[in-house]
Amino acid sequence: MGKFKEALKDFQQVKRICPNDPDATRKLKECEKAVQKIRFEEAISVGDTERRSIADSLDYHIIEVEPQYTGARIDGDTITLDFVKQMLEDFKKQRCIHKRYALQIVLQARDLLRAVPSLVDVNVPNGCHFTVCGDVHGQYFDLLNIFELNGLPSEDNPYLFNGDFVDRGSFSLEVILTLFAFKCLYPTGMYLARGNHESKSMNKIYGFEGEVKSKLSDTFVELFAEVFCCLPLAHVINKKVFVVHGGLFSVDGVKLSDIKAIDRFCEPPEEGLMCEILWSDPQPQPGRGPSKRGVGLSFGGDVTKRFLEDNNLDLVVRSHEVKDEGYETMHDGKLITVFSAPNYCDQMGNKGAFIRFNAPDLKPDIVSFSAVPHPDVKPMAYANNFLRMFQ
Repeated sequence: MGKFKEALKDFQQVKRICPNDPDATRKLKECEKAVQKIRFEEAISVGDTERRSIADSLDYHIIEVEPQYTGARIDGDTITLDFVKQMLEDFKKQRCIHKRYALQIVLQARDLLRAVPSLVDVNVPNGCHFTVCGDVHGQYFDLLNIFELNGLPSEDNPYLFNGDFVDRGSFSLEVILTLFAFKCLYPTGMYLARGNHESKSMNKIYGFEGEVKSKLSDTFVELFAEVFCCLPLAHVINKKVFVVHGGLFSVDGVKLSDIKAIDRFCEPPEEGLMCEILWSDPQPQPGRGPSKRGVGLSFGGDVTKRFLEDNNLDLVVRSHEVKDEGYETMHDGKLITVFSAPNYCDQMGNKGAFIRFNAPDLKPDIVSFSAVPHPDVKPMAYANNFLRMFQ
């Protein structure tokens, strides 16, 4: 969870109980290093009022593309389908695009994302369809398989990816650049929601920060952190289907207008509506309970029913949890979890899934799929050293 200071106290206690345990000693030392690094970063950091936008200081136009570069190219300021297709092929060969084009994609996606509200209304015309995908978690080759099964994103084949694009899987950069590029190419053909892993603290631990530093630069780490704060928190499809990464709330009476009013342009807080949107999980029993994750909460079918009734909605779709078949229906059919990373972390053996909604009835058509092969790069290859000690 990135709470190294709290963890340090626990490791110190374990060390006192088991002073000669080499595993406890090693983990205590790594935790101490992490805390020292945090304290150093806090000491040199500036306050929010002094912090300037990293995106506003960057200009892709001034970055020169070397003559020997043979990868996908963008001519001018417009991202084209030909470029995106060539980029996808380059990524399949484990070749990264030039930093100029990566920067152009991220900056243009940022402009689109920060212009939308925290809750986005999606309109699907009668006779048309809309696809919702759950966590992808850096599994780029499984993302390509989704597009093989369901078609590339377009204005006529729109998608919503419901958070947790990055971390754990070691092709997270390829995933996020692909999704951002399609967002730039088709602004109403690609919708993106924030997940709990679109945050600095999670990226620092679970691999995205290390991957971006390895494949691009430290500057891109800051840029992605800023752009992730622009991602909207929830979507409503045709005023009937509420789509959110985590779940519902610790209090009744939350209205869609309350969600739309959230100032999302920040790192996720540890409590409140924004936190619960990103972290909460459903439970089979009624009422509310503590979260197994230590943040957010667990909520029952009665909570789901009241939220839907209060907002004249029919269904909650959320992600955030691995499921054997890639999905699970709960709460008398009023809540569906969809998870789109099959064989999660190369070890769970689960299927992935996506949901197609056809207007006007919006009946969920769920498609499950299995994992596909990928290059021999292990999950968590770029993760924090401290976390790898627990694998």
